Amino acid sequence: MPSGWTGSGSDSGRGSVHGPVPVATAALPAVPAGFTGRDEDLARLFPVLDPAAESDLPVVICAVSGLGGIGKTSLALCAAHRAVRDGWFPGGTLFVDFRGYDEDPVTADQAVVALLDGMGVRGPDLPQTAAGQYGLYRRLLAEERRSMLLVLDNASDAGQVMPLVPGTDHHRVLVTSRDRLTELDAQLIDLDVLNAEDAAALIGRSLRLSDLGDDRATREPEAVSELATLCGHHPLALRVTAGMLRKRRHRSVASFVDELRGAEDVTAAVGLRPVFEAAYRQLPHDQARLLRLLSLAPAAEVGSETAAALADLSVDRTFAVLEELAASHLVTPVPGGADVRWRLHDLVRVFGVGVVEGDAGLWEEGEAARERVLDFYCRWAGAADDRLRWLPGMEEPERFVDRGQALAWFDGERAGLVAAVGWAREERYADTAVRLSQCLGEYLNWRRLFDDWITVCGVAREATHDAGDRVGEAIAWTSLGIALEETGQPEKAVDAHTRARDLYQTIEDRHLEAFAWGNLGSALLRTGRTEEAIDAHTRTRDLFQAAEDLHREAMAWDSLGATLRQTGRTEEAVDAHTRARDLHQSVGDRLGEASAWSNLGAALADMGRVEEAIEAYEKALEGYREFDNWYETGRSLSNLALAHQQAARPAEARAHYLQSAAAYTRANAPTEAATAQSHADSLT
Repeated sequence: MPSGWTGSGSDSGRGSVHGPVPVATAALPAVPAGFTGRDEDLARLFPVLDPAAESDLPVVICAVSGLGGIGKTSLALCAAHRAVRDGWFPGGTLFVDFRGYDEDPVTADQAVVALLDGMGVRGPDLPQTAAGQYGLYRRLLAEERRSMLLVLDNASDAGQVMPLVPGTDHHRVLVTSRDRLTELDAQLIDLDVLNAEDAAALIGRSLRLSDLGDDRATREPEAVSELATLCGHHPLALRVTAGMLRKRRHRSVASFVDELRGAEDVTAAVGLRPVFEAAYRQLPHDQARLLRLLSLAPAAEVGSETAAALADLSVDRTFAVLEELAASHLVTPVPGGADVRWRLHDLVRVFGVGVVEGDAGLWEEGEAARERVLDFYCRWAGAADDRLRWLPGMEEPERFVDRGQALAWFDGERAGLVAAVGWAREERYADTAVRLSQCLGEYLNWRRLFDDWITVCGVAREATHDAGDRVGEAIAWTSLGIALEETGQPEKAVDAHTRARDLYQTIEDRHLEAFAWGNLGSALLRTGRTEEAIDAHTRTRDLFQAAEDLHREAMAWDSLGATLRQTGRTEEAVDAHTRARDLHQSVGDRLGEASAWSNLGAALADMGRVEEAIEAYEKALEGYREFDNWYETGRSLSNLALAHQQAARPAEARAHYLQSAAAYTRANAPTEAATAQSHADSLT
């Protein structure tokens, strides 16, 4: 091995090699100032780089990939410097920047000349043919028994790298690329943006590097956190904005955040637009089109079917294009359940929207895609909603064979569904988005996602009011009232249900008016206006009886019974709940039957008929468990625990309280879970 390696980059004797002249340096470049975090990524790198590590399958190459500016080179250099410091590579190091995403990237033929130059082979010692150069390169590496590290930076494809891989397994190659180089027999490490804590730390460290007395990051942690979020936790954007802050030494971070928030193009403001433009220009047509359309999706993360609806392609074809975009790190696959979901970085979304808005043809293409995804959501949200409301004798909904499938679909698409309802503010999409909102109520109520429900209802109410759609507006007021009541705002709920009732009376729809009276009765009861609540529920019952709607009549009897119980009229309450139970059984509504059993148990317990109450609660529990209704399961278990306490059976009571706490936890009801746990603890 020739000694005295240098980074001279001499071009003498390089035969027919043309194009940009790469430089192979024996001395590693320094790690960029401000590099922070990435401990987990370094921990993944080190076992692969260590030549002494024992493995059944030795890995010579490690390829780090990620978005441009994500910190691939910084991570590779940090790992390389630490490895050299620890004596892992006594044979030395070589570094080549392939400039893979420039207009004229370095080829493997050019790189091998540079690497030989870094080894001290130049001038007359350099073979004149590429074959001779590769032969000498491989021979020198094979003869060098001490481990070496080759850092091949910024490669754009495996073809640049593969001819340069040593033929022995005691050397190591560390590659960085914006693309996932799956063609390499390499350990692949995907680099994502920083987490929130490391992003804030990078800003603080960057500020202190130029002025040790700059304590703005310490004084304004919330503003620093918001700045990091605006930058999408992207390292390059964070470094650019930290540099801008250093120039504005006497400005607060908060004022700078306000300035950025008002920027017309955030990607340009934080220095990422050139990176994204370069990546976008290199995409084939189908990938560029899908990237644009994904940026218009209602949420940053979508399922493969949703992406297919946007693109107007088959799911299989869309999946293949998404995989190519993922290999370029422009989308991130998020495995989960039976489907892979796809996440677009916030700043990539901003860039994509900017591309669409800057071209009339692309804008119309995007509007058509938004219509398709709304239609897609309406179709399947409607089918899933039908499944959640299905009773024996009804027509079978399409696609979803049981409640579990319907709930799983809603869970996966929830963010996109809620965001898509927001499109109702745009006239072009108002009707479809409102229809979508009406398909979400049962699911959001079931999952107790009341904040989302209030948001959805608010948008739908405004859109229907502006359109003069009284029925739609009344439905929105009804759903809003239920959500407000569940979030502890009964007075606002009374107002919402009163507005719904008045609208139904105006259009003379007695059936829907009956629903409104029932909902109003429940809200009135929460405010303590019991007599008005009894009157409202009585009206509901009478209207449904007149319409011969046995299912809704059962619900009305159950609500009336609960209200009668609150006024101490327990015998009447027992009769009302018994009627409700029998009617629910007659129409095959197992969930409604469970509710009636639960309420009947409470009335029986009030009368001191504890053993009958326990039997009723157990029937209710059986029904709620059948539907995986964890909140009501938790409530039934707490009721059973209380009944066992009344029967002087503390061990049984404690066991039921513990089960109740577990059920409430599954229902995302931490307050109720803590209360049940406290009751259990008091019985130890």
